[in-house]
Amino acid sequence: MPSSQQDPLASLRDEIDQCDSQLLQLLRRRLDLVAEVGKVKHKHGLPIYVPSREAAMLARRRQDAASLGVSPQLIEDVLRRVMRESYVNEKDAGFKQVNTDVGDVVIIGGQGKLGQLFGQMLRLSGYQVKVLEKDDWQQADMLFANAGLVIVSVPIAMTSTLIRNKLQTLPENCILADLTSIKDEPLQAMLAAHKGPVVGLHPMFGPDVASLAKQLVVVCHGREQEQYQWLLDQIEIWGASIAVIEPTEHDKVMQIVQAMRHFSTFIYGVNLCNNNVDLAKLLALSSPIYRLELAMVGRLFAQDPALYADIIFAQKASIEPIHSYLQQYTQGVDMLHRGDRQQFIAEFTRVSDWFGHFADQFQQESRLLLQSVNDQRVL
Repeated sequence: MPSSQQDPLASLRDEIDQCDSQLLQLLRRRLDLVAEVGKVKHKHGLPIYVPSREAAMLARRRQDAASLGVSPQLIEDVLRRVMRESYVNEKDAGFKQVNTDVGDVVIIGGQGKLGQLFGQMLRLSGYQVKVLEKDDWQQADMLFANAGLVIVSVPIAMTSTLIRNKLQTLPENCILADLTSIKDEPLQAMLAAHKGPVVGLHPMFGPDVASLAKQLVVVCHGREQEQYQWLLDQIEIWGASIAVIEPTEHDKVMQIVQAMRHFSTFIYGVNLCNNNVDLAKLLALSSPIYRLELAMVGRLFAQDPALYADIIFAQKASIEPIHSYLQQYTQGVDMLHRGDRQQFIAEFTRVSDWFGHFADQFQQESRLLLQSVNDQRVL
């Protein structure tokens, strides 16, 4: 019996397989072209990520898709995923070295995950990177002798003490920087310990990123910006964006962005654990939005507990917004006890008005995330 009679879809599936094979070959060709682009960018010191170029290209492809009767969102989704892979490939080509006379770069805590990431990016840019760990301080004078940049990448709790006690004799023109997620106290410690250029950096991403394209690095200026501007230029060449903020303002924002959020997630996980919730059953019956929420909770508990303890306990002032959150939660529970449905609707409306146009923006962003989560679901 002919195969078409055995399976009426066989011939169509064969054609689909051929299309998939052609797509794969085109993807390989595109990645090869990206590698060539990476070499040109490396040579001329061009940033790995150019927002205007990406936006213009996506706009053109959306128009092309619409003219062919293809969903514009489909081609944008495909291209964004391809571009993410492309940025990783471009990174492997290396980057132009902005400052060829800087001397050695010494990363204190360079064997930590974030220290390793910055060490990798600096080496890809042609810098001589050395690492100083807690057992290497007897070699510190030798390591610092030719240092043009010293980066502190150690746990938050010990950052300021280390700076005050260990970094008072750096070469005068050496740049001193840190990578911690609080900024005011470490920046003041650096300014007091070192008379040369000082800058505070906070990478707003984890060490598991494959590329710095589209990532954000917060900068708190310290002293002699003109001496470390090359470092900020180098970070932008890596594809990251720079956001400048005052250290005290940064720390206030981090009380919400980090401490309160992580603590809330921590308590949520503790509650699931204490109630011995069946996670497999929870996942099986979850909607995409809850699955994403649960994934973010699980992600926290896959990390180093000491790191998150440092983040949450780093600022005593974080207790205030966390306590305020608890009060709001308590008031919400009281509203449920009273069965006050109208108050719930009134509060919902008030907060919705406060979000304004951001509510629509977040709805659109979350829709794309939820579609991605649902695509990966296996029933």
